[in-house]
Amino acid sequence: MAELTSLADAVAELVHDGDSVALEGFTHLIPFAAGHEILRQGRGELELIRMTPDILYDQMIGVGAARRLVFSYGGNPGVGSLHRFRDAIEHGWPRPIEIEEHSHAGMANRYAAGAARLPFTVMRGYAGTDLPAHTRVAPIECPFTGERLMAVPALRPDVAIVHAQEADRKGNVALWGIPGVQKEAVLSADRALVTVERVVDELRGRPGGVVIPGWVIDAVAEAPGGSRPSYSLGVTTRDNDFYRAWDGISRDRDAFLAWMRLNVLGEAAA
Repeated sequence: MAELTSLADAVAELVHDGDSVALEGFTHLIPFAAGHEILRQGRGELELIRMTPDILYDQMIGVGAARRLVFSYGGNPGVGSLHRFRDAIEHGWPRPIEIEEHSHAGMANRYAAGAARLPFTVMRGYAGTDLPAHTRVAPIECPFTGERLMAVPALRPDVAIVHAQEADRKGNVALWGIPGVQKEAVLSADRALVTVERVVDELRGRPGGVVIPGWVIDAVAEAPGGSRPSYSLGVTTRDNDFYRAWDGISRDRDAFLAWMRLNVLGEAAA
């Protein structure tokens, strides 16, 4: 069963330099607190995996923690570019970063294949785009119909980290709202950490809710507000002002680093 522990201890045990790490959560339940703890502990050379890299991965890329990004859409929701991601691609600052780009559907199906312990998934997607020339997919012929399809390799992260609303004292986790691929990410990974808004005596069923059993999770850490500036439906609200402000904070390298030192890394601004 999952161990109930602190976020700092969970990251120290489960996340290592050079790991492939998936911090998943779609629109809400984005595990900001866990990502920030990874940075405070100085983890580096990470392969970051995420369907929709937004501000959290912009921060991790901008301080040089990432060597590679596997993703679909990358942007600051409703605002525009991720300036630290763009700077790394265009100018190699603070370091060059490799990329592997897929569609949303491709990433979701890759997680599902990893969760099923299959080597790849088969899709009709990618046809009619230039992605096949720039990413890891391969054409395959259906042995039954002869249809030309696309084989897309499974995702098997070293570590999956997700945020949820609740866990019980046995380490079972419940989340509700927009489910995203949290369940699939946890099931596909070698190690899994879930941060939660609260620990309760007993989970109760909710419409559209997802329960991830404790036996597939390594650690659960209580982290109230752990998805801010994203939100946890029914518990916290989204900080839209911060998403807008990030565009200005992240445009300038020095301003970005000063903000990160002061607000994430716990260091005095230079």
